[in-house]
Amino acid sequence: MADTQRPLSPHLQVYRWQVQMVSSILHRATGIALAVGSLLVVCGLLHLAAGEESFNYFKSLIGSPVGLVLLVGWSWALFYHLCNGIRHLVQDVGLGYGIPQFVRSSWLSVAGSIVLTVLVWAYVLTPGGAA
Repeated sequence: MADTQRPLSPHLQVYRWQVQMVSSILHRATGIALAVGSLLVVCGLLHLAAGEESFNYFKSLIGSPVGLVLLVGWSWALFYHLCNGIRHLVQDVGLGYGIPQFVRSSWLSVAGSIVLTVLVWAYVLTPGGAA
């Protein structure tokens, strides 16, 4: 058999990145991020149950710059997974399968998740907000 220098099966170098492909990958990745991030919520609840001193320690960790980046990333993952999940529910009804609608709804999921994340964090970080 001749030795060829081409791959045995298609892989990412063969395909051009499209928003549909990225939205599918992001939906799976944000699902994993939400599952892992839920451990952070459980950790916070355990510190809350352990008493005020323990919870103050947790608040100092989560209020650090790294903690805030994790919280903002987790909230964006939540909103993206929500928006993309709604898009999938609409498609389950049989709507939006045309390529233009599919591309538009993919971009709407991204834009909607960013807008929702900014709105929530704008509220949280304002004086008198949730912080």
